[in-house]
Amino acid sequence: MSRILDEINFPSDMKSLSNEELLKLCTEIREQMIIRLSNTGGHVGSNLGVIEATVALHYVFNSPIDKIVFDVSHQSYTHKLLTGRKEAYMNPEKYSSVSGFTNPLESEHDIFSIGHTSTSISLACGLAKARDLKEEKNNIIAVVGDGALSGGEALEGLNNASVLQSNIIIIINDNDMSIAENHGGLYQNLKALRESNGQSNCNLFKALGFDYYLVRDGNNLEDLIETFKKVKDIDHPVIVHMCTVKGKGYLLAEQNKEKWHFQGAFNLGTGNSLQVVNETEETYENLTRDYLTQRMKEDKNVIAITAGTPKVLGFDEKTRQEFKEQFVDVGIAEEHAVAFASGIAKNGGKPVFGVSSSFIQRTYDQLSQDLALNNSPAVILVFFNGITSESQTHLGVFDIPLISNIPNIVYLAPTCKEEYISMLDWSLNQTNHPVVIRVPGIIAETRNSKILNDYDKLNKYEVVEKGNKVAILGLGKFFKLGTKVKDLLKEKANIKATLINPRYITGIDNEVLEKLKEDHELVITLEDGVIDGGFGEKIARFYSNSNIKVLNFGAKKEFVNNVKLEELYEKYHLREDMIVSDILGIL
Repeated sequence: MSRILDEINFPSDMKSLSNEELLKLCTEIREQMIIRLSNTGGHVGSNLGVIEATVALHYVFNSPIDKIVFDVSHQSYTHKLLTGRKEAYMNPEKYSSVSGFTNPLESEHDIFSIGHTSTSISLACGLAKARDLKEEKNNIIAVVGDGALSGGEALEGLNNASVLQSNIIIIINDNDMSIAENHGGLYQNLKALRESNGQSNCNLFKALGFDYYLVRDGNNLEDLIETFKKVKDIDHPVIVHMCTVKGKGYLLAEQNKEKWHFQGAFNLGTGNSLQVVNETEETYENLTRDYLTQRMKEDKNVIAITAGTPKVLGFDEKTRQEFKEQFVDVGIAEEHAVAFASGIAKNGGKPVFGVSSSFIQRTYDQLSQDLALNNSPAVILVFFNGITSESQTHLGVFDIPLISNIPNIVYLAPTCKEEYISMLDWSLNQTNHPVVIRVPGIIAETRNSKILNDYDKLNKYEVVEKGNKVAILGLGKFFKLGTKVKDLLKEKANIKATLINPRYITGIDNEVLEKLKEDHELVITLEDGVIDGGFGEKIARFYSNSNIKVLNFGAKKEFVNNVKLEELYEKYHLREDMIVSDILGIL
């Protein structure tokens, strides 16, 4: 039987379809999307929930003349399928040919590369303003969903958009979820609007000055098309509030929305993951959860904070309920989370904010002004850092330059789970500094070493093995790489190198570094992050007026997109054999 989907390659191919054919197209897309997702993994729930909305958008509007900006853009799979990239969703050999987010390098229908939340309204405001200055008449559409409204930039964008006095269409995809459940008063208003069929006297959007339309069933294609036709070519700002079902059409995803927000490859029938997981392996997420919950039981002043990503801290729904007075999800609002933590710490509380490396980038001003300038002893745990094969929007290599150069902050780099727990324990007990800890990976590893219980003497490095000629500073997760380099250097060149665990990212140990001048020719630094502005440059600067040479190893300052980790390690000379070759070349 022929499929309508087989004949659709671009939005223009949809324009002549009947409503019945469009409905069939949605069914075919959903079937194909589930097959593809089961093979590759990805953002399951958000994409299944907006299939009808995306088909309706491209049926009514004229992309790329009409510009559609997807917030976060992890709900753009159907958009990509309909805009010339169908093979990436239908041909297994082409599955990896597109990224999981919008990307202008892939198609003229993608306006921006976006992977962080709450940005689309601001970006759309800019597009609309430039359009008006050029006296053009196209539509500008921002699609916002999955908790994005809780981010401060979304509210700033709404404030600006409401007085634009020209065409800007903001589509609120309300699926009653962020990654986990929604938090905040804003979502109480969305709930009131849903339950009153848009008639609630309290309407945030009307209060701001928007024209307002509700599509109560945001998976009803006909209702969506009818509403989009009403607002197309409108001459003032408008909100379309559509209520969708996250995970629509795949029962397991509908029933467990948090789990199925993002999922690796899975068995279609059972939903079981196809990834081999060693459940006996301890993860830093679970280690953190177990430590924090124990501290919470002992001390009511210990508070865990997340910005819409509770599983980073290992806090599943059961744990969140058990400690609901000492657990706060601020919504997808990392900036607020840092300032909130600073306030708690300033008033005697013991806040611990868990956040991914790529999202801590959103908080620079709060880290500097609200936290460090006030020297509030809050604790921040930076997860998912380092060089990865992730999308260019979710790179974890920039946190070291960003955080380590702000005064007053103590940025610690544990090498193993014992050191991580000792640093976390110290950071919660001290009251002199804001402390950030760079969580060393996903799987919790151990190493035989004397672990400090007190880090008050700042910037004191651990000399693990004393040698001569070459000194290796292996920072955090890359201490293990440093050990391999040390062993290979001994094997290949009979050089017994000094091996150092720096512990502190934010400062240098003058005594240890000065001592190396006596019998060393070369110092190398290994850091799992971008070199520019990073830890290694501090060491190079220390030796700049001496005879000691310094080699810095880490990532290049660049955006890389879904490049295999092995390729990046080779490109950056981060294999132990390549590092040893570079060392011997210098010597």
